[in-house]
Amino acid sequence: MVQLREKGLPSRDLLALAREVRKVTRNGALFFVNDRVDVAMASGADGVQLGEQSMSISAARQVAGNEFLIGRSVHDLYGAEDAEREGADFLIVGTIFQSRSHPGLAAAGTELISEIRERVSIPMIGIGGISAANAAQVVEAGANGVAVIGAILDAVDHRAAAEKLSDALIQVESARSARDDGTES
Repeated sequence: MVQLREKGLPSRDLLALAREVRKVTRNGALFFVNDRVDVAMASGADGVQLGEQSMSISAARQVAGNEFLIGRSVHDLYGAEDAEREGADFLIVGTIFQSRSHPGLAAAGTELISEIRERVSIPMIGIGGISAANAAQVVEAGANGVAVIGAILDAVDHRAAAEKLSDALIQVESARSARDDGTES
């Protein structure tokens, strides 16, 4: 999944960029535009990622319809429950660990993922300070996946950083499958 998050870009430029990203992701990844339902729809994106202060999920649904995927960013259990009740398809939950992209937010820790997982059934992705070193903790706490910015963009070798993160997630999934099959002691 690729999310285009360019808050300061003028609409015309954002749409042009979104169309380019859609071309690149068309056969390999779901593509989401941050906050802008109009740009997401015009670019052929798979969905939109709404912040907690964005338009309501129901309003986005009215504009985009039921085939469009709608995610909601949440920072606590109440926001997660509201998003699920309102019809979000998935949640982005954070900030899990200290993050440079959100320096003013306190890290909630993986406890937030566990708390939400107990009460919310839709898929969720952990975000905030996640790296190959701590991604497994987020998934083990109940997230369906992780979102990263710095772990890849701050790396000297972006491909190697993405592969390292992918390997960490594959390892946790293998361990989970082994536990579920009863093959792990």
